[in-house]
Amino acid sequence: MLSNNRQVKEVKVAEIKEKLAKAKGVVLSQYQGLNVEEDTELRKNLREVGVEYKVYKNTLVILAAKELGIEGMDTYLQGSISLAFGYEDATVAARVLKEFAKTHKKLELKAALIEGKIFDSAEVNALASIPSRDVLIAKLLGSFKAPLSNLAYLLNSIKEQKESAQ
Repeated sequence: MLSNNRQVKEVKVAEIKEKLAKAKGVVLSQYQGLNVEEDTELRKNLREVGVEYKVYKNTLVILAAKELGIEGMDTYLQGSISLAFGYEDATVAARVLKEFAKTHKKLELKAALIEGKIFDSAEVNALASIPSRDVLIAKLLGSFKAPLSNLAYLLNSIKEQKESAQ
């Protein structure tokens, strides 16, 4: 019986290790006090942006982090902690959780693991304010487009002036 329990824990630790290694960003949040409807809404919001939301025993997460060589995560794993794994975008989980926490004060961002580095709650909130990669690309393309549009307008104006002068 005891060895079966150990096997279950080893499987869970392996699962957590895999998720930690695969994720670009992992946000740790304290969720204690959220009711079922709020938790369901949060999970739905995260799922819509491709973020996996899990609750594991803190001791198992600490073991998985240590096996991966991640230092400092254990200080944030106290109490009821959930993990939001972002596989495509390192900051998307932080943005969704921060937005949700604005209207649900019981949710508290504790820390984040972004590409192997631990960030505290203040840094997580700062990360959450960074626009998504798509928004940044759109802004960059917009900044390229504006001068080209101005040049086209200028050339068109010169052409119209020359035509009206003839």
